[in-house]
Parts: sequence; C-alpha cells; structure tokens
Amino acid sequence: MHDQTIKSMKPRDRVLAALNRAPVDRTPTCNPTSVATVELMDLVDAPFPNANREPELMARLAATGYTELGFDTIMPVFTIIQESSALGCKIQWEQKDNWPTVKMKEPIWHKADDIEIPSNLLTHPDTKCVLDAIGILRKEYGDEVAIIGKTMGPWSLAYHCFGVEDFLLLSLDDPDHTRQILDKLKEVTVEFGVAQIEAGADALTLPDHATGDLVSGDYYDRYLRELHIEFADRIPIPLILHICGRTVDRMEYIAQTGMAAFHYDSKNDPDESIDITKERIALVGNINNPETLFSKEPETVREEVYKNLDAGVNLIGPECAIPLQTSIENLKEIPKAIVDWHAEEKRVHG
Repeated sequence: MHDQTIKSMKPRDRVLAALNRAPVDRTPTCNPTSVATVELMDLVDAPFPNANREPELMARLAATGYTELGFDTIMPVFTIIQESSALGCKIQWEQKDNWPTVKMKEPIWHKADDIEIPSNLLTHPDTKCVLDAIGILRKEYGDEVAIIGKTMGPWSLAYHCFGVEDFLLLSLDDPDHTRQILDKLKEVTVEFGVAQIEAGADALTLPDHATGDLVSGDYYDRYLRELHIEFADRIPIPLILHICGRTVDRMEYIAQTGMAAFHYDSKNDPDESIDITKERIALVGNINNPETLFSKEPETVREEVYKNLDAGVNLIGPECAIPLQTSIENLKEIPKAIVDWHAEEKRVHG
C-alpha cells in the first residue's frame, strides 16, 4: 500500500511499515533469504564458507545487499544450517562457490525421544556467529536499514536431523509421532528467534520447507498451521514465513497464521496469490531465481518487478536465496525498477 502523500521514509521504517501492511512512500526491496554472490564476496573479501562462520565476515558480506545493491534490508543468515550444526548435524561446508549443506544421509535422531536440544544452542560457534553478526550490523547501521534474521521452522529442522525421506515417511505413517517431533523442535525455532531479536533483528524469516513439491496444502493444515500461529504469538517481531514451490493450495491457511508476511515462489502468480491472501498477510517476492535473475537480462527482471507491483505485492525481492553466480546488474535492477514504477504511477495518477 503506497501513498504518494507520505514523505520519504528511511529503509527500516519503509520495510517495517510494509510488513505491517501500513502505508509507505514506495514499495520496499526486501531480501528475506540471501543475495550473497561470489562477485560480492570478492568485492568485500568475505568468501564462503568463512562468511558463514565468522561474524565480521558475515556482517560485511550481508551489508552489501544495502550498500552495493540498494535493498532496504540486510540479511546476514545466508544458510539454512546454522541451528542444525548446533544441534549436532554433520555439515558439508563447501567452498566459496557453493552452499553449505547438512549431510542428510547421516541423521542424528530416529525418534522423538532421541531429541535433545543442547544447552549450548545459542553459544555454539555457528549460532553465535549469527547473533554476533546481527549485533555488528545493528551497531553499524543503527535504525537506518531493516536487519532481518532467520530462524528455521521445525519441519525444516526435522528434515536435517531425521533425513528428508525418513521424516516424510513418518509423517505418512505416524501423525502423532510426527507431531511430537515438531513440538519438541519448535523450541529451537523460538529460542534462536528470540535471541536474534535481543541481538538487534527487526524481523525474522522463518523458513519451514513443507514445499509445494513435497507435501500438500492439507499437510500444511494438519501439521504446521497451529505451530505457525504459535510462532506469531511467541516471537514478538514481524515474521516472514518462507516456503518454496507452488503454494497457492496453502495460502489460505498461511493468511490465517498472524505472521506478518509470506515470502512466496515464482511458481505462484502474483495476482492469484493476492486474490487468496486478501490483505490478511503481506506478500514478499517473487522474482524468479534460476531463469530470470541468473540467466536473463535486466529487462526481464524489470518485467517481473512490475508484474508484482501491478498486483499489489507489498515487498519485492528474489523468490529465495539466489544462485551464487548471479550478476550484480540483475540484482540492482530490482530497486531501480521499483523506483521507476512508482514514478510512472505518480505521473499517471498525479
């Protein structure tokens, strides 16, 4: 919801207003996941894997989203494995041109009774790195730019700790046992989320990978809707739910959670998504990664930005963590296109 009568806003204020579906001077450019690229790593000498494990490098690389690309947000949590590392999962850290991953074929637990949240969850080097990086960024940028943290949902954590296939089979065969696992793991989501608030985060991305490719909207309703309502209640800053894939079959449920926003995939049409959510939740997205941002020209990026703005999407950004070889030129086109769209709207509507 943009209002041409509102005076120019700071990026942080713009993002927080948009997450609350309040009027803004222009639509913000938002990065709820990662816009880190090899080019940006080289620019500020903060390469993977070190930038995932050293707070100063994590903060330095994350800040480029604001200083180099012109986004209204800084997101320092590039991976989805920081908590899983602290829980005891084995991690393949890779090199600078590749994402770190959990070694899924080596699950650490097999049943709910095995789950034990370690006492050093927040002081483990890989979670403490995130908290320290958020602290560095808050100190450096004050209240100028929105700093977004990330706390993984229990469905994602279960994939990492139990293995994707085993956990999905369990969810088919034993719903009660599945709920026990999710109920235990939800405390990791809350604990790490609240710690990031204390460190200085303005909002949190909450990825919970019940993706459209793997599970149905009915599964979301059965296992996650109530948990996500609980997260919105227990974590006292705006939450941006992230689920990949085609998710229109669960957007009605997602709109009921009380979360601030849903970060949605390019497999969902902006108009169709807005029609379902009906202003009950902000939408963030949904510029395509593997085709548009990675392999097309800026003109195509601009077309997708305009399509989202025309539909009334509240915050614009890539649909997910971008490919590490994405060109800076394509990323800079997102905020440029937003500014131009608003200028054209002002000319047309006065």
